[in-house]
Amino acid sequence: MDFTECYGDTVSSVAVAARSGRRKRVRRLIKRGFSVDCPDNRGWNALHEAAAAGSEECVQEIVSAADAGSSRSGAEYVNSLTHEGESACYLAAQRGHLAVLRLLLKTHANINQLTNDLSCPLYAAVDGGHKEVVELLVSEGAEVDRTHTASCWTCLHQSVYKGHSEIVRILVDVCNLEALDDHKISPLFVAAQYGQQECLEILVNAGANVNTQAADLATPLLIASQEGHQACVDFLLDHGADPNRACSHEWPQLAIHAAAEFGHIGVLRRLIAATDRVCDRGDGMVSPLYLAVHSHQSKSVETLLREGYSPDAQVCSDILGVQSPLSLALSRTSSEPCSESVGLLVAAGATLSEEDWMYGLATDKPDLLQLILEHRRIPRQEALTRDCSVPKHRGKSVLKLQELRELLCVALNQVHFAACWLPLLLKAGLEPSLLLQPHMLEQADSEVLNYLLEFVNWSNLSPPLKRILDRRRAGKTWEPRPHLDSIPRLSHMCRLQVRSVLGPDLLMRTGVVQRLPVPSPLHVFLQFRDIPEATYTHSPPSSPLSNRIQRHSSTHQHRHVL
Repeated sequence: MDFTECYGDTVSSVAVAARSGRRKRVRRLIKRGFSVDCPDNRGWNALHEAAAAGSEECVQEIVSAADAGSSRSGAEYVNSLTHEGESACYLAAQRGHLAVLRLLLKTHANINQLTNDLSCPLYAAVDGGHKEVVELLVSEGAEVDRTHTASCWTCLHQSVYKGHSEIVRILVDVCNLEALDDHKISPLFVAAQYGQQECLEILVNAGANVNTQAADLATPLLIASQEGHQACVDFLLDHGADPNRACSHEWPQLAIHAAAEFGHIGVLRRLIAATDRVCDRGDGMVSPLYLAVHSHQSKSVETLLREGYSPDAQVCSDILGVQSPLSLALSRTSSEPCSESVGLLVAAGATLSEEDWMYGLATDKPDLLQLILEHRRIPRQEALTRDCSVPKHRGKSVLKLQELRELLCVALNQVHFAACWLPLLLKAGLEPSLLLQPHMLEQADSEVLNYLLEFVNWSNLSPPLKRILDRRRAGKTWEPRPHLDSIPRLSHMCRLQVRSVLGPDLLMRTGVVQRLPVPSPLHVFLQFRDIPEATYTHSPPSSPLSNRIQRHSSTHQHRHVL
């Protein structure tokens, strides 16, 4: 930068000539008595200018003149500093001027002089990637393990960070391979973090510790997995990096968690093969599924499930504040669209708890319940009397008895949303008689109640249920459809019998009815699709869904219906 116009009164004539590398002019000016030691507004004198410009001849003229006529000694002049603490030696090393640097070192330049920001000639040469300058400084005895910058990085840290592999080869023979910065990060950790594979290989081959841990216990393998540096992850694993080493003070975080959280699928697959499966279900551990769900990495969720990780994982209420990966995924649906992770977990057979059902039933938006029912089948009525695992049917997992109990418990406590969830459940094959409970008949809207009664033989309800209907009619809180006052028609009795024989799940969810030897116009009737659905007319509760779930958990009563 040329300051002659702005600062003509403070830039010496010799410095201007040296900046341009004009040796003859520098010599003439010196002979005429011009000073070589006049600093400008930056504290730069003629030697600084010549060193920065890389003019060996100008440096020689200026140094000779300083020895002959300066008020300061030659060594003192050679080591004079700018306002930033930069020496001529530093400026030459920073810019890679090898010949100038050799000359300055012969004149007793301080090879280890620090600048105001704690840099030095060697660190500057490393940063600039000047290999030959680095070789010279190292051979001349420059301090190689001194810390520089506010982060306490050494020259080896910086060379690795910049990816100057040839310089790294020089430094690994003279530097402390395990030098740590203020976060206890070693040069090898830096190589893994920034994906400097060649530098990583040089360090490992030189004997650097692949399992070094930073102050927060992070390892090179963890940071490489987090950043998605596949080649570095592969190299570390092949050279002894431990994928099962805990990398956090707060909970047993492993490298596989970082890969899952940031969606690096190639890295994740490699770590799945290398990591102990105790992290999947072990007490006190955290399944990587939690991290994948939390960060909306559906590809990670899909990969983990396909590789056999449990959709239920372990309970992590103490560590993460959630019961299961599915609970974590559902907790976000109140403010976000239903995540893809929910569908993946449900399809994989994740257990649905009472709280999970709340997200699908305690709302006027049926999307989540619809998604669950796409992947989970309601069991046949004869399976409800035994608590056993039911195999998948046509790729769909069957709800366990406990899951169905909790579904009905939540449904009967969320009757004011029944217009939204009742049609879905009945079309999915739920036995409607399971909902013929006093609470349902007492609280359901008139339309909802009529819709439910259309799926049963309303003439043979139990006396207690008939009394509830009579009270509601008398109180004008229920207006039955006209035909509900009559004995059911034979056609309705026939379709009830067909449903009883086939089972509501087959009748409502499959095409079995199309294979019956009956006229095709009857298909809609036999599947109860002729019944008009109730319309949801309530305003949604003002409290957030999370508050309703908490209130439900603390105040509801189980309604034993199975």
